[in-house]
Amino acid sequence: MTNIPEIFGSHVFDDSVMRAHLPKEIYKQLKKTIDEGTELNIEVANVVASAMKDWAVSLGATHYTHWFQPMTGITAEKHDSFISPTSDGKVILEFSGKELVKGEPDASSFPSGGLRTTFEARGYTAWDPTSYAFVKGTTLCIPTAFCSYDGKALDKKTPLLRSLEALNRQALRILRLFGQTDVKCVKAYVGVEQEYFLIDEKVYQKRKDLIFTGRTLFGAKSPKGQELDDHYFGSIKPRVAAFMKELNEELWKLGILAKTEHNEVAPAQHEIASIYTVVNIATDHNQLIMEMLQRIAQRHGLVCLLHEKPFAGVNGSGKHNNWSLNTDTGINLLTPGDTPHENAQFLLFLCAVIQAVDEYQDLIRLSVATAGNDHRLGANEAPPAIISIFLGDELTAVLDAIENDTPYKHQEKTQLRLGVDVLPPLPRDTTDRNRTSPFAFTGNKFEFRMVGSSNSIACANIMLNAAIADVLSRYADRLEGVSDFNTELHNLIRETIKAHKRIIFNGNGYDEKWVEEATKVRGLLNLKTTPDCLPYLISEKNVSMLTRQKVYTKEELHSRYEILLENYCKTINIEALTMIDMARKEILPAVTAYINELASTAAAKKALCDSISCSYEEKLVKHLSALVDIIDMRTNELENILIKVKESSNMSELSCAFRDEVLPAMQALRIAADEAESVTAEKFWPYPTYGDLLFSVR
Repeated sequence: MTNIPEIFGSHVFDDSVMRAHLPKEIYKQLKKTIDEGTELNIEVANVVASAMKDWAVSLGATHYTHWFQPMTGITAEKHDSFISPTSDGKVILEFSGKELVKGEPDASSFPSGGLRTTFEARGYTAWDPTSYAFVKGTTLCIPTAFCSYDGKALDKKTPLLRSLEALNRQALRILRLFGQTDVKCVKAYVGVEQEYFLIDEKVYQKRKDLIFTGRTLFGAKSPKGQELDDHYFGSIKPRVAAFMKELNEELWKLGILAKTEHNEVAPAQHEIASIYTVVNIATDHNQLIMEMLQRIAQRHGLVCLLHEKPFAGVNGSGKHNNWSLNTDTGINLLTPGDTPHENAQFLLFLCAVIQAVDEYQDLIRLSVATAGNDHRLGANEAPPAIISIFLGDELTAVLDAIENDTPYKHQEKTQLRLGVDVLPPLPRDTTDRNRTSPFAFTGNKFEFRMVGSSNSIACANIMLNAAIADVLSRYADRLEGVSDFNTELHNLIRETIKAHKRIIFNGNGYDEKWVEEATKVRGLLNLKTTPDCLPYLISEKNVSMLTRQKVYTKEELHSRYEILLENYCKTINIEALTMIDMARKEILPAVTAYINELASTAAAKKALCDSISCSYEEKLVKHLSALVDIIDMRTNELENILIKVKESSNMSELSCAFRDEVLPAMQALRIAADEAESVTAEKFWPYPTYGDLLFSVR
């Protein structure tokens, strides 16, 4: 039996390991660097590096790497061994402070969006001491930030750390106004729910679309899907349970708080959830979770699919980003309190979230915009593309009472004025869950449900942290130095509710009436696709806010705009080319072979019985022959459209062309091919069917 407390964090150079391996004074200086951001001098770094190396070697490590998160969306690592030659031709194991705090990976092949030219290959990685180093396999992994030769951020960690600093600065200003002088730091915490599919590796290897794109580009609907809801929370199959057991053990060794596992709604779909931690560490951990999901699946003859919509007609996969604000004194700032002081403070932070999500709904939406997520949003339990906030009836009623200066119905005898009166006691869960809401308050946190399953959570949290920091800075500017704090606070909250209540919606996000109300009545954005979203990244309003909060520079924002557009176009281009390849090399030959067999059978039947006017085989031959012609025609059309759209050198125009011309052509080809699959004998069809894929793991 696994001894969980013993193995948990056993591969992490965490606080307890540092205390045990470092001299007392060195440990104090390192902790000061971690907690306060002070610079680590080289003498201290050398001692830390030596201790880190000895600890890693004891776990079997032979190499080290600066583990970073470039704008590819995955992690990157270059391994160097600890060996160093000696004068007698032998080697010793060494690791210096210089090697710990700084690396120089080649940056030329990573996306930069114009931040550097191709011949400017130098890049730097800088140790992030706030995220503990860990041993993975035989390699010591050191979490780092990644920047260009001139210091521009080339990764997702650097802006995330900047956003945390901005949020901390502004939240502390607010807390000081409430007399919270003991709080030294405010951090965003996140708990992530990660969804994924598991399929048998043997069927995966027979599907070019899954191999090249991560999703099925063809596939007729299976006779059985998720209609019976019999997979959700169902008994976990032994093969999957064995995978989950090993996954948990490997994650626990890395100090990852893997807590919950269960079957999700769609066949072959599952979920793993981790306990809350600081968003910087949660981001690192989620990247490791995705890596381990795929690596450990292979050991069990399985393949883990992280695409947002690997199968049409069943639920896609996302990851729920459960976000909250916490102080170093243990206070969750999104927990409603029982005293006037706590109530006012809670309501101000709640209003900051409401205003930030309303004002920067475009940034929140584009933070999850990818070609894969475009297929998922708006159906099968995924939230719609329209950003709204779900608060529940009770909390909404409290805000209504504040806005209208009327008594709250459960507080009949007292007028609800902040700083004087109290909120009704609110239980942690104030209402039922709204599965169609993109951004739902769930008692002491907000659940952002739009993040795609393959996405880094960094992007969503960068925008969320920055937007809320910006609103808090305006609140602090208004409240600092006022003569009557309580009155000004009450007026601020009341004005905020009135100005931004349009973003609050507690109803059904799938209802067509909501779409009309949201866009035409409330004026909310409905950014359905990635090309719709991305121009907002470089709008004057958003550039001003993100640079004002020192999260991005203007150049860094424009670079990400270019990178995201390019990724979108490349993704769809690969999918279209894969469809053309599959149609021409396998689908058309397979259906043609079946037609030939049918024609032979029809001819034989006719020879035996001249009275047969039109046999089953003849009817099917005509139907399939027509489909073959349609598939061939639509394949050629798709290829010609690809050639035409690539003539555009403007990336924005190109992305719109892929959305408006290439994707519809792909769908038209798929419809014809899927119809052919539904009437082609199974022995002729070249690919495992949806039934094979979704029910292959027993």
